[in-house]
Amino acid sequence: MSSAQPASGSGVRSVSNSLSALTLRGRSFLAAGLTAVACALILGQRDLLRVGVLLAAAPLGALLTTSRYRYRLALKRTIAPVRVLAGTTARVSLELENLTRIPTRVLLAEDRVPYALGPSPRFVIARLPGRRRAAVTYTLRSEVRGRYALGPLRLRLTDAFGMCEVTRSFTGVDRLVVVPKVYALTGTDGSGQWSGTGESLTRNAAASGEDDVATREYRYGDDLRRVHWRSTARRGELMVRRDEQPRQMRATILLDTRTTGHRGDGPGSSFEWAVSAAASVAVHLAEQRYGVRLLTDDTTAGWTTASTTEGAGAVLDDLAVVRLAGPGALADAVTTLTRTGGDGMIVALLGEAGQDEVEALGTLGRRGTRCIAILLRTPEWSAGMPERRLDKVAQTREHNAAVLRSLGWTVAEAGASDAVADVWSRTTAAQAGVRPRIMLLPQGGDR
Repeated sequence: MSSAQPASGSGVRSVSNSLSALTLRGRSFLAAGLTAVACALILGQRDLLRVGVLLAAAPLGALLTTSRYRYRLALKRTIAPVRVLAGTTARVSLELENLTRIPTRVLLAEDRVPYALGPSPRFVIARLPGRRRAAVTYTLRSEVRGRYALGPLRLRLTDAFGMCEVTRSFTGVDRLVVVPKVYALTGTDGSGQWSGTGESLTRNAAASGEDDVATREYRYGDDLRRVHWRSTARRGELMVRRDEQPRQMRATILLDTRTTGHRGDGPGSSFEWAVSAAASVAVHLAEQRYGVRLLTDDTTAGWTTASTTEGAGAVLDDLAVVRLAGPGALADAVTTLTRTGGDGMIVALLGEAGQDEVEALGTLGRRGTRCIAILLRTPEWSAGMPERRLDKVAQTREHNAAVLRSLGWTVAEAGASDAVADVWSRTTAAQAGVRPRIMLLPQGGDR
């Protein structure tokens, strides 16, 4: 990812003839010079007058000299990669180009970065001849997920005596996305999770033969290679095979984002554990050619289509910026999911969920949908919770697990010390040996 633009619209603009550009040293010299001139005029000391004029002329001369330099610089910022996992590094390359024939003086460059990425990197760029380029590189690392703005780059130009300093900024800003940590998972095939639409609806391909091909009347412009000769002979008119949209495995990841449903603060909270688990599941399923979507409230993201790790890129981008929400977020998400009927596999990561939401969510297991729920033992992420409160939370979690299992869900519990990969392995082990149900839907058109 890169950006190119001149500084301040048309390059580094000329320094305005203003005292605000003077450094502390320059202001001190100017104040001393003016004081000496005033005293010389009052006392009639010609030698003191010469000294005062010299002291005042030094910073003013530096300001005048610096303001004469007019540079036009272009910047190209490259971030590799633009999406990194939390705890890994990204390399940022800055390339400055002098667009004029006038060589620059020594420049001090500072690229602004958010506090979470560390201190803003600073560089000294030596004299840059005309029509030449200079490049610098630095690395960034963040343990906190998010979408961060890099830039704008600031340039500082000073005189040889350090009496005048001018700062100019570029306008371009680039983005670095730090996604949650992703852990390698194993298990889970896609049997029975096909979905899609087309002229012929989803069916069990293994059970269909040559006679089961859906056909329709020939239309002008149809490819003759699609003619179904057996149906043509039987009906006495030209028949062609129907178009069928390639079927795709799909999975919805439901993430509980309620503030009241999680415990702990910062990267060590139950919410961050759930976010990392959701990212790991999304990448794992995308590698198995699932179309994946993330559901956090009543807003549902679109399905991904790529069949590699990059297929989960859109989900990872959403997880990079997901935040805790109000108490109604889970109820809205469950309502949205039950209204759409699931549409494929469902993986729910739940905190301290209420019984009403869990019972509504559990009904999806009756529809032949493959459903997995990971219930968080949230008290393990907080200390000092009253014993009575601990018992109530545990009882609610046990009730929710029993309800989901009775409705066909695979349920696993996760605590602060549990690894994401181990929890996922428990969910897939519970499904070992279970043959998924494949629904045979009626075909459109004549056979």
